[in-house]
Amino acid sequence: MTFNEDSQLKGGKVKRRGRTAAVAGGGVVGVGAIVVLLLNVFTGGDLDLGALLGDGAGTTQIQQQGETVDAASECRTGRDANLKVECRMEGAAESLDGYWTSEAGKLGISYTSPGFVLFSGSTDTGCGQASAATGPFYCPPDRAIYLDTAFYDDLQSKYGSSGGPLAQMYVVAHEWGHHVQQLQGAFASTDRSGTGASSGSVRVELQADCYAGAWVGDAANTKDANGETFFEPITRSEINDALSAASAVGDDSIQQKSSGRVDPDSFTHGSSEQRQNWFMRGYQRGATSCDTFSVPGSSL
Repeated sequence: MTFNEDSQLKGGKVKRRGRTAAVAGGGVVGVGAIVVLLLNVFTGGDLDLGALLGDGAGTTQIQQQGETVDAASECRTGRDANLKVECRMEGAAESLDGYWTSEAGKLGISYTSPGFVLFSGSTDTGCGQASAATGPFYCPPDRAIYLDTAFYDDLQSKYGSSGGPLAQMYVVAHEWGHHVQQLQGAFASTDRSGTGASSGSVRVELQADCYAGAWVGDAANTKDANGETFFEPITRSEINDALSAASAVGDDSIQQKSSGRVDPDSFTHGSSEQRQNWFMRGYQRGATSCDTFSVPGSSL
C-alpha cells in the first residue's frame, strides 16, 4: 500500500535493537537446523529458538550496540514511510494499532499493543535466541514481534514473492494477528503440537493471515492523530503483492523449494492456497469472519 504523504507518524511504536553476534566454539549452525528454521517462518508459537540455534556450552555472545532505541525517530510523515523500510514499519504499526484498538471489542477482547523490535543478525528474546534465519515471529512471553528487515530480501530472492510494500506489511500484520490471538487466549487453548493440513498449528496461522487481511481491508480508513488517513486507497496490484507473499510462505511452496517434494501431513502453517484464501476472507469480510477453529478440516 502507498502511504498518504501528508499523514503524520507519532513514532515510538517500533524499536531497534543492536546486533548480537554469536561465536560458537563447536562450529556453525548446520544445514538441518537452517531447514527447520525456514519451515518455521511466521511461527506464532513459543518454540525454543535457542535450542534450534545451539546456544549451549561453547557459545559466546558478543553484544554490539545492544541497546534498544526508537527505530523510527526521524520518521515523521507518510512520505518517509514510502521511502524507508523502518519508517514503513512504524507507519504500519501505528495503523495496525489504530485498527485493532477499534476492532478488538467486536472479538470480545480488551486490546493492548504488542512490542515491535527490529534487529540485525541475532537477538535474545523470551522465546530464546533469534537470528535472521529464523524469520519474523511473535514471542508470547514477551508479547512482542521480532523482525530482521533483511528477511524482506529473502522473501523475494529465496521464497519467490513479488515483494512490494504491502508484501512487507503483510508480514507485520500476520504477526500482529498472533498478538491478537494471545489476547484471545488462542495460544493457551490450542494444541499446536501436531501437524497436518487441518492441525491446530495450521488453524492458528490461517487465522493470523485472516486478521492480516482484515486490517488491509480497512487500512485506507485508519487515521492519524490529525484525522488524515494513513494510506491511499488500495489497488489490485498491491493486493497481489500481499497474496504473493502469502503464497511464497505456504508450507507446500517452502517444501517444494527446499526438498522438491510436498508432504501435507507435516504442514504447520497451511498451503499457499489456504493462506491466500484466508487472507482474502479477512480482506472481504473483516476480523469477525476469521474463526478458523470451527471450520471443518475439509473446508479450511
